[in-house]
Amino acid sequence: MTEASALYIGEVTHRRLRPREHRLRYRVFWMLLDLDQIDDIDRKLKLFSRNRFNLLSFHDRDHGLGDGSALRDRIEDLVSRAGVEIAGGAVRLMTMPRVLGFVFNPISLYYCSGPDGVLKAMVYEVTSTFGVRHAYVIPLSAEDARRGLIRQGAAKALYVSPFMGMDMDYAFRGHAPGECMDMTVDGLDDEGLLITAQMRGGRRDLSDAQVLRTALAFPFLTLKVVAAIHWEALKLWIKGVRLTRQPPPAAEPVSIQRGPVEARTGSSRTDRAA
Repeated sequence: MTEASALYIGEVTHRRLRPREHRLRYRVFWMLLDLDQIDDIDRKLKLFSRNRFNLLSFHDRDHGLGDGSALRDRIEDLVSRAGVEIAGGAVRLMTMPRVLGFVFNPISLYYCSGPDGVLKAMVYEVTSTFGVRHAYVIPLSAEDARRGLIRQGAAKALYVSPFMGMDMDYAFRGHAPGECMDMTVDGLDDEGLLITAQMRGGRRDLSDAQVLRTALAFPFLTLKVVAAIHWEALKLWIKGVRLTRQPPPAAEPVSIQRGPVEARTGSSRTDRAA
């Protein structure tokens, strides 16, 4: 029943190249949740709940529009607007759960598959420390879908850091999750690669014993994520990295690509979608 859902234990790394080099690495964990299985997992596990306090929990209002509305319906609508029909196929969400009621997810990944199990689209849900959320919706090319390979790009639409401007593009690279998960997000400006972030982890089956072991190994995970973000921001400021001005939020909290957009990496930026 829970084969499509799992825990992933690994690390997040960031590297900024300019104007001062800066690196960070943190051990973290994520939950991969099939949106159709969350209630079943709630019933099976004592240490995980949906929309209720527990050691680990998933709350619908922590995602999407933030109003607790049906998350699967929203994701299906978004990918449909991008020209992708998943026809009841699996939607799997890679995210950090609430730990003892507290959560912060810098990025959550939705893997959207057709009824044949082939990955057809990705939704990247980014949340800033200012409490603003934006989703990037991008179809996969037929070749990448067949190989379970993710190579996509999008124009930056959310102000996520006071140390980076808005005139940037993102390049997403990774694979559909299996025994391992990986995702690399590169940020490119007119000078080329500015920052690169990586998520990597190994799969663990979902059980109460594994949930307890993981929570004990990573106590107050999401609270530490917020503390780490502010600590790293302080170090960037000390290094003399210039602050940028926060612009008004985008008119709509979603960017939809109506076709596959592959990112270029290195010294070139992505093509901006129409």
